[in-house]
Amino acid sequence: MKLKKTLAACAVAASMTLTGCASIISDSQYPVSLQSTPDGASFTVTNKSGVTVHSGITPSTVTLNSGAGFFQGETYQVTFKKEGHAPSIITIDTSLDGWYIGNLLIGGLIGMLIVDPATGAMWKLPPSATATLGKQVTANGSEKTLKIVTIDQIPEDMKSQLVAIAH
Repeated sequence: MKLKKTLAACAVAASMTLTGCASIISDSQYPVSLQSTPDGASFTVTNKSGVTVHSGITPSTVTLNSGAGFFQGETYQVTFKKEGHAPSIITIDTSLDGWYIGNLLIGGLIGMLIVDPATGAMWKLPPSATATLGKQVTANGSEKTLKIVTIDQIPEDMKSQLVAIAH
């Protein structure tokens, strides 16, 4: 009876050292809710290699991989567009998953150095991303504009025309 308990304890210990904590507890794919103000904007999600991985209309939920290779978290750019509005581009970036640190207690070196980095489970993605699309603004040649510059950006020949403002 004691031998069976010892074998069972060894099997559990061996399985813990051959797997990663984050890959057991956490995921390597995450649902990310994409929203825009106003709703109904088209979106395109591209990974850091420039490959389009999703597209659709907001609001929507997409499933994204957190890993981009061994010890590399993925980064996504989401482009939102809607007629009559200025386009908006946001970045969705990974962060270190807290469960990855659990390898120090449970997963061991194999989990920390091989399993979790290879599966992408050491990284996590935020649950949502939101973009606000402003109204499209166009200027024609007849409108006057105001451009604020610093003194070093003014050409020398125009500096003589400057007027001091009392303060």
